[in-house]
Amino acid sequence: MIGAMRGRHIETFSMYKRASSKDHINGVDRDGILGQSQSGVWKDVAYPSWKRPLPHILVACLSSFLFGYHLGVVNDTLESISLDLGFSGSTMAEGLVVSTCLGGAFIGCVFSGWISDGLGRRRAFQLCALPMIIGASMSATTSGLEGMLLGRFFVGTGMGLGPPVAALYVSEVSPAFVRGTYGSFTQIATCLGLMASLFIGAPAKNVHGWWRVCFWVSAIPAALLALLMEFSAESPTWLYKLELC
Repeated sequence: MIGAMRGRHIETFSMYKRASSKDHINGVDRDGILGQSQSGVWKDVAYPSWKRPLPHILVACLSSFLFGYHLGVVNDTLESISLDLGFSGSTMAEGLVVSTCLGGAFIGCVFSGWISDGLGRRRAFQLCALPMIIGASMSATTSGLEGMLLGRFFVGTGMGLGPPVAALYVSEVSPAFVRGTYGSFTQIATCLGLMASLFIGAPAKNVHGWWRVCFWVSAIPAALLALLMEFSAESPTWLYKLELC
């Protein structure tokens, strides 16, 4: 009996000792962390600023903006394009002008993962901007259906390459607590691109040759994407994978 009571007493004392030590350690750690956070040492580590990646994410979303723009740029301009290029009334030719970019987008999408893993996210963005600039210039200056289709195909390869890399890049550079919010920016940018194409293309039926302006306008955000990506941060995930290799 005495031995059992003594054993329970020792067990109770040891549990109290462990609990007291744990509380003491937690208290010390808590005070230390609070002290460090007040001085700004640990604050950025525990809660990274949502403002730092925002400019880089906005630049990346230009690729999604261009995706939406080139999807909608032929909506208001198709009639005037067909009249100027001499295929008015040909539903086959009009359908090819609309859908050729989607064929190019399929090819760009197939190779987007390989390019982004091999060259990095920033270089993949710059690579997707190049055919968009070339294709838009070809479509804006062409005098025949063949040049329009080739330009649309070039634009399509950039359309397929850019948005998948944008979604990947945004998820990798965003802090965890705003990752969902920033992830929606790519879809918002696509919708803004569609609305911009409809707004810019509105005068196409009344102003002769306005459709060429609509294609030239798309080269501006593509050039900005290629230029500003040179000053944007690379994905930390890709840099880590590169270090492992």
